[in-house]
Amino acid sequence: MARFTFPWPGRRLSLNINGIYIVLALLIVVAIISIIFGLNPFSGKEEVTAETLPGPGLEAKAPPSIVTLAAEAEPEPNVTSPASQIDPNVADLVAQAMVLVNSQPAAIIEARDRLNDALLICRDVKQRAFIKEQLSNLSERWLFNKNLFPNDKLCTSYQVRRGDQLRIIGDKHKVPYEILAQINNIRNPQALQAGQVIKVINGPFNVKVSRSTFTMDMYLQNTFVRSLPIGLGKPGKETPTGQWRVKKDGKMEKPIWTDPDTQRVYKPADPDYPLGSRWIELEGMEGPAKDRTGFGIHGTKEPETIGAAQSRGCIRLHNGDAIMVYNLLVPIHSRVIIED
Repeated sequence: MARFTFPWPGRRLSLNINGIYIVLALLIVVAIISIIFGLNPFSGKEEVTAETLPGPGLEAKAPPSIVTLAAEAEPEPNVTSPASQIDPNVADLVAQAMVLVNSQPAAIIEARDRLNDALLICRDVKQRAFIKEQLSNLSERWLFNKNLFPNDKLCTSYQVRRGDQLRIIGDKHKVPYEILAQINNIRNPQALQAGQVIKVINGPFNVKVSRSTFTMDMYLQNTFVRSLPIGLGKPGKETPTGQWRVKKDGKMEKPIWTDPDTQRVYKPADPDYPLGSRWIELEGMEGPAKDRTGFGIHGTKEPETIGAAQSRGCIRLHNGDAIMVYNLLVPIHSRVIIED
């Protein structure tokens, strides 16, 4: 291990490079927490150091299922949370995660799991926004590419066998084959070679929609991935709350659509075709959504309606986001929680 040696009266002082990185990382974390969270996360607690952090081999406590997330009420948007809602435990988890991200080498999976644990117990608006941003940034490193990390239960490797098809591999892991083709740079899903090692994702992906903030939060199992802006149902045709799932055979690229109000039939080539790039049909499972049909997630030709209540009840996305969500959600297994 490399060391720098500095002259000192009567002796020489050796400083370990990794030690310097850890000290600098801690100083950065303290500054971030103080500025964004508005408090000292270490107040009244033992200082977080490399020695006091849980080791990277320790497993994080399993989070609750995606269904239980529906019972968690988000704070009202644009409202400053009282100081009593700022949880020091959340700040500690975030501080630990930031040190892990800045360690040499970076402990990406351990940092992700600590941030996700923090998100599940956090109630402060600013803290939640910061944590989601960090998790979204990390997803580009551990999820949306071919990289694999030790101790990651969400992404693993798979050696292709003779006769394997990417669609079947995706079905076994409860993810669409499109996302496997994307992260592995596979241009022809029909041309897998026996012995080839690919990265697989252990699904399913799930969705949590907030009607008050017009956001869609994407999760892999119970781990937050990223947030997307959405459009929702207009007054009188509100998007129903409750638990939904992606309907079997409900995923289509630009299907022919009949307007239920006017009975006009729209084809993909029509200049005013309303469904955008993708259509994902939903079926209601629990709550006000139970047994309801005719609702879906789709793209739009009217991007100005994203962030507003102007649809007939469906969930609208920018066309690029609609393609991404289409490539993540799988019929039957993927759940969609819609709440106020």
